[in-house]
Amino acid sequence: MKAIILAAGKGSHLSPFSDTRPQPMIGVAGRTILDNSLELLNSSGINDIFVVVGHKRDKLIDALREHDHDGLNIHYVEQKQNRGIGNAVMQVKSKISPGEYFLLLYGDILTADNIFSKIQQSFHAFKSPVASICLPPSNEQFGNVFLNAQMEITKIIEKPKSNNLGNYVLAGVFVLPASFFQLLESNGASMEKALKKMVAGDGLRASMWEDEWLDVVHPWEILTANKMIMDSWEESSIAKTATLEANVTLQGIVKIESDVLIKAGAVIEGPCSIGRGSYIGNNSLIRSYTSLGKNCEVGSGVELKNCVVMDNTQIGRLSFIGDSVLGENVDIGSGCMTVNRTVDWKPISVKNGKRISTGMSKLGAFIGDGVVVGAGNMIQPGTVVHSGEIIPACYSVTHK
Repeated sequence: MKAIILAAGKGSHLSPFSDTRPQPMIGVAGRTILDNSLELLNSSGINDIFVVVGHKRDKLIDALREHDHDGLNIHYVEQKQNRGIGNAVMQVKSKISPGEYFLLLYGDILTADNIFSKIQQSFHAFKSPVASICLPPSNEQFGNVFLNAQMEITKIIEKPKSNNLGNYVLAGVFVLPASFFQLLESNGASMEKALKKMVAGDGLRASMWEDEWLDVVHPWEILTANKMIMDSWEESSIAKTATLEANVTLQGIVKIESDVLIKAGAVIEGPCSIGRGSYIGNNSLIRSYTSLGKNCEVGSGVELKNCVVMDNTQIGRLSFIGDSVLGENVDIGSGCMTVNRTVDWKPISVKNGKRISTGMSKLGAFIGDGVVVGAGNMIQPGTVVHSGEIIPACYSVTHK
């Protein structure tokens, strides 16, 4: 069976991180969402994969080349204009033979266990089109589905209102026949209308996914995704070329990649991951649920707590980064702090286009790629710093 990964959309709600990368290139737990999907597809026996690219296509294509030797046969096709999900699926029409079934997945969904193996089992049991469904914490953002006792989907409501919510939502994974392209063509390339036509016609069965599932929509959900993957880890791994100096303390499950240098006195509390070629300074504290990307530098006396730090980022000495996400090539000066709660412990809201309440009482900052934060800055909870911004150092005394 072939797989189609939809990775062309911009995902504006994930700004500032989606401004400079496709959504599947968001980093969590030491890898990208795309890496996670490809590994699970491979484990489920699917290695012929078509990726629909669009927004920031070159970044994604470069990443796909890193999987050339993973036993995967990866191709990409381009959606030149963002014309919706159905149009993205249509880009792969010529790659699917008549009578063939294919697995379709949305590129921004994340599971720790193998949702692709589960839906294939359901497909072989039903011998008909299948959609994976799940029970998310909140079902207002997703297409709601209604079922009968035979696990047949009887109704899909794409944009539900609060008085018309089903228990289950579409999980963004489908097994569909080649004839689905005809449904898309006859319904103006609308994914919603084509699925509803299938429900009303030949039928669409449900594959129940009962493990954790996440559609990464907002930047703070990167932290949720990071925790979900790390909680699934069962053992530590430390590369042979990693160097841990005297008095380095390791606690819990840690993943330390090649050519990492951890200086004396550092404490690493798992679960956490430290990417290839990164440097951890003397007496630093890397606390649970921290993911540090490749070639990062963490100065002496720094504390990192529950944060995702992407590749090639520097954090100056005596800084605190908590409950935050930092993009690639960020430069944090010495003595900076991300404040991660309000004085009254009220839920923190994030202004990202419009202000949204996260419902979280602990949350730091979201700092885009290439940002420079000068020494001594204190960043208030829920702050979004857009890519390329430069924040001057914060001086308490200036020249007189």
